[in-house]
Amino acid sequence: MPTYGGQALIEGVLMRGSHTAAAAFRSPEGEIIIKTEELEGIYRSRWMKLPFLRGIIGIWDALGLGMRFLTFSANLQSPEDEKIEGGSFFATVGGSILVAAVLFFAAPALFGQLSERFLHITPFWGNMVEGLIRLTAVVGYIWLVGKIPEIARVFAYHGAEHKTINAFEDGAELTPDTVLRYSLEHPRCGTAFLLTLVVFSIIIFTIVGPLPAFWRIATRIIFLPLIAGLAYEYIRFTANFIDHPLVKWLIRPNLALQRLTTREPDRGMVEVAITAFNTMREQETAFAVKKEKALIL
Repeated sequence: MPTYGGQALIEGVLMRGSHTAAAAFRSPEGEIIIKTEELEGIYRSRWMKLPFLRGIIGIWDALGLGMRFLTFSANLQSPEDEKIEGGSFFATVGGSILVAAVLFFAAPALFGQLSERFLHITPFWGNMVEGLIRLTAVVGYIWLVGKIPEIARVFAYHGAEHKTINAFEDGAELTPDTVLRYSLEHPRCGTAFLLTLVVFSIIIFTIVGPLPAFWRIATRIIFLPLIAGLAYEYIRFTANFIDHPLVKWLIRPNLALQRLTTREPDRGMVEVAITAFNTMREQETAFAVKKEKALIL
């Protein structure tokens, strides 16, 4: 069975296949609008077969794809004079990455360094303090933004995305009534990736050991692609062996954290998610037919 993924958008859902992506949005007028895009050739290159590197490439491209569709969904809901495009788009993306790097990596590293100096603890425990602060920051941020009504709706669309993929992977008919019965949790969720990233960062930075303040903060940023690649491989591994008792035990924290990033969707949200998924599947079939014709010619 093919492995599909997705992302919640503002009043919409993005679904990704092996070759194409499709999103469905609920317009302010209540209509469902569809947008599709063929994925870059990098996904079908030999680079995507190399462990760790494929994770870095895939995550970076997924961020770009996700931001483009997220911006489209935001513009769809916004007045003409408030749309994000051009320079404002790149400024928004760059600013978001910078804030995340400072809040979740540089700042905890600084606090870890200060704890060693003023609490007179060993570098090992300093890294534990840093990791605890990073974990608290990530979970606290997710919990806090989830209180915003607009974000809570995005989280509900996230739930609709999970339910739709769970229903498909169970072989169920993709109707709103059927999909609504499925779980909000999914082992390949990006939330699971975030928690894995934090846990791996604690392990790796503890192995790196004591560093001067500047290099401690710098390594937290420089090592981020490496840790992301490791986290990607871990998520991929657990998804491939999801029925193993040990793997089921290992992913329990990841599934638990998803309760913060998902909400029970309503019927209309599930309709949007199903539309996105079915459109993506149609695009995947069309791509395969086009590729087959090209090989014949």
